[in-house]
Amino acid sequence: MATKEPTDTMIPPEILKEAEDLRKQIRHHDYLYYVLDSPEISDAAYDLLFRRLEELERACPALITPDSPTQRVGGRPLEKFAQVEHEVPMLSLSNVFNHGELLEFDSRVKRYLGMSGDVVYAVEPKLDGVAVELVYLEGMLVSGSTRGDGYTGEDVTANVRTIRAIPLKLNSVGAFGQASLIDVRGEIFMNRADFDRLNRSREEEGLSSFANPRNASAGSIRQLDPAVTASRPLRFFAYAIGRIEGASPETHWEVLHALAALGIPVNLDNSKLCPNIGAALDHYDRLKDVREGLPYEIDGAVVKVNSMAHQTALGEKTRSPRWAVAFKFEPIQGTTVIRRIEVGVGRTGTLTPVAVMDPVRIGGVQVTRATLHNQDEIERKDIREGDTVVIQRAGDVIPEVVEVVKELRPPDSRPYAIPDTCPVCGSHAVRLEGQAAKRCMNSSCPARLKETVRHFASRTAMDIEGLGTKLVEQLVDKGLVTNAADLFSLDVDTLAGLERMGKKSAANLIDAISRSRKVSADRFLFALGIPLVGEHVARLLMEAFRDVHELSAQSVDDLQRIRGIGPEVAESVVDFFAEPKNADMIQRLLARDVGPVPLERTGRDSAGPFAGKTVVLTGTLSMKRSEAKAALEAAGAKVTGSVSSKTDYVIAGQDPGSKLDKARELGIEVLDEDRFRQMLGS
Repeated sequence: MATKEPTDTMIPPEILKEAEDLRKQIRHHDYLYYVLDSPEISDAAYDLLFRRLEELERACPALITPDSPTQRVGGRPLEKFAQVEHEVPMLSLSNVFNHGELLEFDSRVKRYLGMSGDVVYAVEPKLDGVAVELVYLEGMLVSGSTRGDGYTGEDVTANVRTIRAIPLKLNSVGAFGQASLIDVRGEIFMNRADFDRLNRSREEEGLSSFANPRNASAGSIRQLDPAVTASRPLRFFAYAIGRIEGASPETHWEVLHALAALGIPVNLDNSKLCPNIGAALDHYDRLKDVREGLPYEIDGAVVKVNSMAHQTALGEKTRSPRWAVAFKFEPIQGTTVIRRIEVGVGRTGTLTPVAVMDPVRIGGVQVTRATLHNQDEIERKDIREGDTVVIQRAGDVIPEVVEVVKELRPPDSRPYAIPDTCPVCGSHAVRLEGQAAKRCMNSSCPARLKETVRHFASRTAMDIEGLGTKLVEQLVDKGLVTNAADLFSLDVDTLAGLERMGKKSAANLIDAISRSRKVSADRFLFALGIPLVGEHVARLLMEAFRDVHELSAQSVDDLQRIRGIGPEVAESVVDFFAEPKNADMIQRLLARDVGPVPLERTGRDSAGPFAGKTVVLTGTLSMKRSEAKAALEAAGAKVTGSVSSKTDYVIAGQDPGSKLDKARELGIEVLDEDRFRQMLGS
């Protein structure tokens, strides 16, 4: 006979009380350890409390609550991150770099506010981490998202729940104790010591080390598997709020203290309320003096107008508030010797030279590699193997060579040139006109293969539903896909043997691959991943030629005769088809019954209502977004992703986002779908 799931009424009161007491104790000790860095009990004693709570919840699953400390880790890995629109944009900060520029900022604030007296500022350390937004509803954590572009970020709720410094449930005390909804903005980061331990552990496992704590934090919070995030030593400090319902703070300083009262980590120890800009400068200098002794990386100070009313009056510029600036520290430098120059190949085929150097400690971090950017930069600074160089490290920026100490140059040194062949696959590497870097032109190069296949299968290319990033990685790592054409040789049995794939999922993917065989010619061309050939350029090219074979036979001059095709694009297309491995891949695709459907050979509309106009799409339309974009481009429009003063029209479907508000703010004409279709028809 089946047993009934226990309910609260079936659990003895003493067990309920013990579980709740354990949760309170564990939350208290988490706060002391992860926020105040002042533990009261040993790790062993903490583990005993935690294990006892786990035992109770295992015995009575009805005891488990969403805010229980035991629920921080769990859940299935995600296929991809969902998108989250920030109700209040997470704007970036303008930078200032010296005392004079900060004094100019103070003068601008006073002019905007019409003030002659002092402005009160809150000054906080600028942490070198990853910005996120946490949404609490009725005191419970319901959402976590990255900053993204400031308007839309990635949903990383499952990951932020694993960070013990972030409370799952807020205290109900202080100025915000009764707030029904609150958006908390803050920074996820790693302490230096934790970062060093993580890298040592990765090296012992044969894994690559992270370049710096910020990169490690960013990589950790964007893991599709929350268990990976949980294994990383991430911390959090709050620095602001977005929306708030049920409270009306008057100052930023009040906000920081109210957040701390809720149990949210706030960096109050190194923040200061300053009565004027002179005191703000003094605190910046203090932070600069103590930065090396802090357990975490900071790259400056954030100076904010304290009054919330003044913040509202000052408002925002396009991408940053007028009431705050980041006062950045000067870069930290050191001297070392370049032993050799290595060339790496990025996921898009870009060849990047890197200096491998004698270890040098800069700003508390040991540096052994520095980017050299590209051939122009190498020649401009005349960087050679064996040179003694000055290295600069500024915040989260990858260390770079500032200058060469030529007086110490070895007598037998020779100028360095990036090779003309890819160091990974041996294919020819080309520097396109107008481009700074060389690229490997082989789409099937092992260094860029995963990105090539992912792009090939993407929704706006071949649209192979179900072929996500993790599956692409498995196919490439197991040698099942060596170029995009191999996708069309896969079978159900092979796919079903992969991790997290069953017969049904495998059959669905095979069906999706089969359906993609008849994609339009422009999407097929876009899917090939030719540098500089986006969706719009692919359509222009395939409207001009019958098929890819005809296109591949054209010269640079031939291609430039097409309206909208410049010399850089023409050169890129010719170089792509000149690489034998690309031609082989296309032949293999066509041999597997991939039959791109030719486009009607018509030109772009140069007289319609959208000709020469810049258009932004927002919300859900009855047609696919890609179809609407293609129709607009065929009508002579330029389709962009963000609203600016240069935008002519915003087309709004159902549930439009912040782009609609921005359009109304700027006085840009907004079209609904009916009006959009009428104008297309005209």
